[in-house]
Amino acid sequence: MVAAVPASGPTPAMPDYCKVTARIAPKLNFEMRLPTNWNGKLHYSGGGGFNGSIPPVDASSLSLGYVDVSSDSGHTGSGIDASFAVNDPVALENFAQLSVPTVATTAKAITTTAYGQAPSRSYFEGCSNGGREGLMTALRFPTMFDGVIAKAPARQFIGQSEVVQRTARLVALPGGNMTPGKWTTLGSAVLGACDGLDGVADGIIANVSACTAAFNLSSLRCTGGGDTGDACLSDAQIAGLTAQTSPTVGSGGTSATPYVNSFSPYHFWGEEASQSGGSWPTWYPQSNPAFPGLASLFARSVVDNLLSTTPLSDWLSYDFKANSRLVETLTAQIDVTDTDLRPFASAGGKLLVWQGTSDIALSPQGTIDYVSGVKATVGSNADAFMRFYLAPNVQHCSGGAGADQTTALLPALDAWVASKTAPGDLTAAKLNASGAPVLSRPLCRYPTFAKYNGTGNVNDASSFACSLP
Repeated sequence: MVAAVPASGPTPAMPDYCKVTARIAPKLNFEMRLPTNWNGKLHYSGGGGFNGSIPPVDASSLSLGYVDVSSDSGHTGSGIDASFAVNDPVALENFAQLSVPTVATTAKAITTTAYGQAPSRSYFEGCSNGGREGLMTALRFPTMFDGVIAKAPARQFIGQSEVVQRTARLVALPGGNMTPGKWTTLGSAVLGACDGLDGVADGIIANVSACTAAFNLSSLRCTGGGDTGDACLSDAQIAGLTAQTSPTVGSGGTSATPYVNSFSPYHFWGEEASQSGGSWPTWYPQSNPAFPGLASLFARSVVDNLLSTTPLSDWLSYDFKANSRLVETLTAQIDVTDTDLRPFASAGGKLLVWQGTSDIALSPQGTIDYVSGVKATVGSNADAFMRFYLAPNVQHCSGGAGADQTTALLPALDAWVASKTAPGDLTAAKLNASGAPVLSRPLCRYPTFAKYNGTGNVNDASSFACSLP
């Protein structure tokens, strides 16, 4: 189906474009947006969750003149339900790795037909599962894109389910639930210990490595370990939070059950008291059925629909160790744990990785560890094709107190590919409801962080410099 879409605005101004909606058999639906004033390049927008719907047009890339492409990853669903994969290996394989290269190949052909020439450059950009899609494509289809932007990559659907189950089992014990008041207590304590380690107390924790050492959860323990109110945490609550912020190694590790899947810990980095949709209270596993936590919903869907061979009455009872072979198989199919990006680098590909530090939907430390793994695998040449940026106090993909805009990434990637100008530190902003900037910060290359210069407006990036911890 083809339809003309008129220009609209104002932030960012959306140019007029031609919308092409199509299906690749059996049920991989995608959409292309072809601008009238084309810049000669293609931009693929990744999905989120378990996909199941076509993401809306990416206004930022389209306003720059890119053809913008996105898909539903090969099935229709809610985005938090993995039941699409039950008895449908084609749908599962499309979700795991094939939907992006399949659609991208077709999109390039359609672009060539529409404009009379092939795209000069093609880029992928996605957050959450879209970030995973970007890393997966770089790994397994290293020549598909000239560059990839992987933001907050949800690269361990299977591995994360195991750590969420571990936490949820503890939270389900008597007294394990957190109340809004206790989240406020926790968040205030983290800010009290860590805000200012970057040179200014402004509600944003930029020096995250120092914060990990500065904050001690046990300092909030209620006297005697019981629950004596919102001003402290009981032993049961501390146990759940400790599980969530501790690394895990998957069941097995023997010749009989070879599956081993490590998952990096979460950290307390400054948004624990937030009540927004990307906050700790929203994602943290809860035993209250009326407020289960989105992390529990995702983990339950993985267990019930991907890992279970028979219906489960309680997803918390699933035994990862007893089912380690199935777990290992699905981990290899869906999760991104392989750090060997040398074929992508050898093909000339460039990779930008971005991560918000206050992301509780997935582990920011997991992204840090993956990037470190890539550097260890690739060696000294890693800087020739990869950059990694941490965004302090930014939640999952966006939101939080920090500068959450990522629009600087695509121009930086294009300049790197087109003119060999490697990106350095960038600048990010936080916008108000009308689209006006209210805060800007340097977007620093890890492991540096934005340190306050000692003078100047604390809401202006020019008052900060990227420094080593």
